[in-house]
Amino acid sequence: MANPLKQLAGQTVIYGLSTILARIINFLFVPIYTRLLSPESYGVVTEFMAYIAVLQVVLVLGLETGCFRFANKEGVDPKKVYSNAFVTVFCISATFLALMIAFASPIASLLGYEGYQSCIMYMGGILALDAVTAILFAKLRQENKALKFAVFKTIKIITETAANLFLFLWFPKHVDSARWLLHFISETPDFSYVIFAIFISCIVCGLLFIPDFAKLSFRLDSKLLRQMLAYSFPLMVAALPGVVNDFLDRILFRFFDTNADAWRSSLGLYQAAVKLAVIMNLFIQMFRYAAEPFFFRRAREKDSKELYASVQEYFTAFCGLVFLGVILYIDIIALILGPQFRSAVGIVPIMLLSYMILGMLFNVSMWYKLSGKTNMAIWITLSGLVVTAIVIILFMPKYSYWAAAFGHLASYVVMFAISSVLGARYYPIPYRWGRLGLILLIMGAVYGVSMIVDNTIFSGVALGHSPAGTVVAKLAVHTVLIGFYGIAVWKTIRKK
Repeated sequence: MANPLKQLAGQTVIYGLSTILARIINFLFVPIYTRLLSPESYGVVTEFMAYIAVLQVVLVLGLETGCFRFANKEGVDPKKVYSNAFVTVFCISATFLALMIAFASPIASLLGYEGYQSCIMYMGGILALDAVTAILFAKLRQENKALKFAVFKTIKIITETAANLFLFLWFPKHVDSARWLLHFISETPDFSYVIFAIFISCIVCGLLFIPDFAKLSFRLDSKLLRQMLAYSFPLMVAALPGVVNDFLDRILFRFFDTNADAWRSSLGLYQAAVKLAVIMNLFIQMFRYAAEPFFFRRAREKDSKELYASVQEYFTAFCGLVFLGVILYIDIIALILGPQFRSAVGIVPIMLLSYMILGMLFNVSMWYKLSGKTNMAIWITLSGLVVTAIVIILFMPKYSYWAAAFGHLASYVVMFAISSVLGARYYPIPYRWGRLGLILLIMGAVYGVSMIVDNTIFSGVALGHSPAGTVVAKLAVHTVLIGFYGIAVWKTIRKK
């Protein structure tokens, strides 16, 4: 039998191919966005994406995860599971899209985007298509069709990339040759370009799934559907505060930022800095795609809980490596941003640590999915949402995006602690907390040493402003420190 950890790692890599590509391309577009868009316009994009992220959870109803549970249940036909999920989500999404089209103008006016009602319609289309295809992507994951999953995701990414390049780099110089596009976007680059490009990619992705649509029965098994919704709906309710928590800061900039007249600019600066932490989010997303079905498949095995504990250790160790890799080379990475966006780079370490804790939270939260106690998730995520809201409301008026960054960190720490305590009670997993703590301690120590070295030996040394030899020496020291972390953590994990 193949080593389960190697199997998980292999699937993580395959799923990660498309995820890596998406994040890398998104990352590579940051220089374009932060040079062709103003901080204000980039802030609008950020706000729209926050709304999309929140509403996506509602439209899918938690059925994506519910499918994994019921498709692996004895005596249940997986085809009926996915047909139930697809038909339900399709009907809800179609209704939602119709409402977004019908009320596009009043919604645009309410948000302060008069004249951009088309973007409201695009957002409705994005949400409807993403919800429907989410079920079909889940089916591919359940069937271990990781390669097909990756190919479809890649095509979607390439489509969005091509659309962005066309709109931002070609269209402004050739408006007269394609004036018909002015019915859909502005004449000069603004946030509508980004939203429209995403919409086009969603259409292409939906077309790819046409053969898969044809294989579904489109018949509802009412008894099975009730069981699925009873399991999945609490997951949706639980996930909603979690997603709102992730994007609440973006939404609340409108109400609590320091400068009420320039909140969109502050939001744009914040989002640009967050983009520098994308590498951590990249790995976490890769891992989640593979880990969720993996955990369910292994749940019946004798040594499953010991396996879950080992997964957490390797995951934490790698996240620590990502954290240090970004922070210790931040001078280089920050050049990705346009000059007017670099003032917010200071929050990058906070966001990286936040995402790391979020990834660890995903692992320790599997207990309520595996045990069926999904209702417990609601209270965990609500606690995180409350913490985020309190930090932002109290501190954003004075500290702007710094409050948003620390709000995330505090929220994830609280949720991690609560989920760990409840998991130990209802679905005990033998996590080696001392070993996990040591990994974090080593990471923190290496980061601390790097700061001391930079503030003493390499004080004032910066790329483009200091002699090349001095900069190389600084980077060499940082590389040695990262190497030390790798060796120390590997020895920690491999201890019996």
